[in-house]
Amino acid sequence: MGPQYIERVVDLLDPDANDILNMSVDEARGRVLTGRPDDVRGIQGSFALLAKDGITVRLARSMDRPVRYFLAKRQAGPALFVADRIDRLHQALAAEGLDGQFHPSYTRMIPAHHVVELRLVGCPDPDPTYTRFFTPERGALPADLDEIGRRYITALVGETSQWLQALDARSPGAPIGVCFSGGVDSGAVFLAVYHAMLNLGMSPARLKAFVLNLGDGPDVDQARAFLSRLDLSMFLEEIEASPTDLDATAAISVLEDYKPLDVECAAMGLLLCRGIRARHRDWRYLADGDGGDENLKDYPIEENPELTIRSVVDNLMLYQEGWGVGKIKHSLTYSGGLSRGYVRTYAPLRHFGFAGFSPFTRPGVMEVAEGIPFAALTGYDVPTLYSLKGDIVQRGVRAVMGLDMPVFPKRRFQHGAVPVDTMRAHLGGSEAAYRRSFLASYV
Repeated sequence: MGPQYIERVVDLLDPDANDILNMSVDEARGRVLTGRPDDVRGIQGSFALLAKDGITVRLARSMDRPVRYFLAKRQAGPALFVADRIDRLHQALAAEGLDGQFHPSYTRMIPAHHVVELRLVGCPDPDPTYTRFFTPERGALPADLDEIGRRYITALVGETSQWLQALDARSPGAPIGVCFSGGVDSGAVFLAVYHAMLNLGMSPARLKAFVLNLGDGPDVDQARAFLSRLDLSMFLEEIEASPTDLDATAAISVLEDYKPLDVECAAMGLLLCRGIRARHRDWRYLADGDGGDENLKDYPIEENPELTIRSVVDNLMLYQEGWGVGKIKHSLTYSGGLSRGYVRTYAPLRHFGFAGFSPFTRPGVMEVAEGIPFAALTGYDVPTLYSLKGDIVQRGVRAVMGLDMPVFPKRRFQHGAVPVDTMRAHLGGSEAAYRRSFLASYV
């Protein structure tokens, strides 16, 4: 008879961070325990869940909630530690004298849209299994930009309305902010929140659009122009900071990653969140437009030598999930695509005590986006692909909200708060240097 291992699970996930809209956390956890894709797909909202039955553990997350785990070995049997952050896993291991086994690269991230199953059976380490629970149909919509826009913005407003109703059930009358630049994504989210609040009979006086102002970045003028054209300037609040406040080391520590674009984005996010918190001590709820670029495939393909327009257009949720679970380029430590990158938004918000929300990360919106027949609409022409997002969103906002939303040229968040050269003078570093900075925390 072989050894009888005693397995242990340490769940460090914050249950209060779940924002499940259509069932209790216990019911949602029961659905994860079944491992059946349809059961888990039925969970609406934001969640990070662990369920255990004997030696079987199943975990699942929404796009906007990172989940990481570490499997430690003990004489008595394996111990599974689960948390939203790498440093939290390290601290928990250290508290039990197990940190000698730790290295950041040994941690694992649960990929979004998958149930991950582990069996705690001792040595050797068990291989996880992955079951996809969200598989939108690609190219299912007609090649009609008006119809696509209407469906996309209808889904955006629907998800936003559900979020607002759940928020008001918990915190009636709480103020609501939008991290705002006047770009297509943050602009659409701001208008979705504004439109939904009016439809739900909520006072729009609770709403603010927060824009980061580092002195001479283009986003401030863009944000002013966007709201002015819609006669909504009263909602804008500028959060001022200095480029000298940018701190790559702090951003890497909060982000726990080293991809330069994500480090830059997190550094800006930290300044924005810090500024809002300094002015509004009790503010909690912030919406943003993260995920909008990924949904409508609006990234400069020429900046990534691994990509072609065919790889972007022909692969299911490439920007949301990377090359996919089980592929050579899928990182077990970090997942891929927005599944990895959403930490650039999540971590700064959590660091300053905010609860975030992006309707673009909800399956109901992503499903419409994946249904767009990109190949038919673009003919695999790159400039045509780049023009689609603004056109689709503008048409949809007009159809659903009756507003003529301004559309400005695409610009990344970190490139709008301050000129790029100024930003890189304060943050400039290679991926290798950022990686060394991150790993130095654990040497």
